[in-house]
Amino acid sequence: MKLLIQRLIAILILVIPGIAAAYGFLLMKDSLFDYFAYMGGADARTPDFAWGKFIGGAILFLIGIGFIGGWIFFRDRKHNYLSSRFRPKTPRPPRPERREQSERSDNGTS
Repeated sequence: MKLLIQRLIAILILVIPGIAAAYGFLLMKDSLFDYFAYMGGADARTPDFAWGKFIGGAILFLIGIGFIGGWIFFRDRKHNYLSSRFRPKTPRPPRPERREQSERSDNGTS
């Protein structure tokens, strides 16, 4: 039962940002549609753009998409599904020390 509740909570954690992103997209779409629909009216001289509605929708959209994208990225990193450019850098092993120039000249070779 405990595992079922944990999975339900995990699904809710992903669904809520998805709904927020979809609602933000709808707010941006509606503000653009209202602006262009009002511009085509015969009595409208200078249509007003709903900046508050558009910016609020953009913020909701970016937060929702960013959360879901970050979750997928860190899940894939944990399962080692990422491309090599996104994997953490591993330090190179140290280079073996080179022989000095004086040691080569002592052997008779130039």
